Amino acid sequence: MPELITVGRVSLDLFSRDIGAPFPQINSFETSVGGSPVNIAIGASRLGMRSLAFTAVGDDEVGRFVRRYLAREGVDTAHIAVRAGRRTGMAVVGVQPPDKFPLLFYRENPADIHLSLDEAQALPLNEARALQLSGTAMSRGSAGDATLYLAEQARQLSVTTFLDLDLRPDQWTHALAYGLRMRRLLPLCDVVIGTEEEFYAALSPDPSAVMAGGAAPNKQALESLLDETARNHPAVLIVKRGAAGVSIVQRKARIDVPGFPVEIVNTVGAGDGFASGLICGWARGWDWRRSARFGNACGALVVSRQGCAKALPTLREVENFLARSS
Repeated sequence: MPELITVGRVSLDLFSRDIGAPFPQINSFETSVGGSPVNIAIGASRLGMRSLAFTAVGDDEVGRFVRRYLAREGVDTAHIAVRAGRRTGMAVVGVQPPDKFPLLFYRENPADIHLSLDEAQALPLNEARALQLSGTAMSRGSAGDATLYLAEQARQLSVTTFLDLDLRPDQWTHALAYGLRMRRLLPLCDVVIGTEEEFYAALSPDPSAVMAGGAAPNKQALESLLDETARNHPAVLIVKRGAAGVSIVQRKARIDVPGFPVEIVNTVGAGDGFASGLICGWARGWDWRRSARFGNACGALVVSRQGCAKALPTLREVENFLARSS
């Protein structure tokens, strides 16, 4: 019986083994599995939660590699669909710490955007405690309908829904499309997690600069959008602010939870580590401040290591890190 069901993007990840090398000078890559939802499923599994990944892969050797990798991590793969004629997505990552991590996606028509309503209906949602959705699943294909269906069903079943805004601008056909679809999904979710840029793109009537990449959102405008959203929706908004930690924004309260200073090796996957820690803290019955601190510790451990899924910490590693930090 799964405690957590994650929905959406999956990929074969290739991480540069040549730390610090400019991308054209990379000599070799290390294989892994990625995509925000499956990373969260792996992270939660390492922290002691029973997790199930609802996604899709191609009917080929890469798809089989992905399913085997997830199974080895303790993730339930029974609801990973196999799509004949489709390919599993791929991501290629360069590693130039402390602030350059070029990331290229190969997702022209990936299997995971074709999740169906029939497959969504077959999930054991009534047995789960939490459902984790991803913004990219709403970008195209039938996965958007499957996502909305699961969000509605989770609300009826009193299953807590976590939405990772997971903005990948190159997956959207228009700058406005992301916000239009996120604002449709947001009222069905209990907890929304995202960076400042992701929240601005989801909530702003004009997110074009942020969607184009490289532009930081106007801080004052962002805070106004967060306050307005918190007043109008019961969802808990978790704003990731990098090394500064996170802000928890609710209708009547705002809490800032600082991060942990660590030496950065690779920032890719830090948000997924944070989300898995936050969800696991919530599952233990902790308040949002304690859950976010636990998530921050997970994220700090990820950025101090090479890789993404490989860098996600175990429960003992997080507990030891927190003991040293305190």
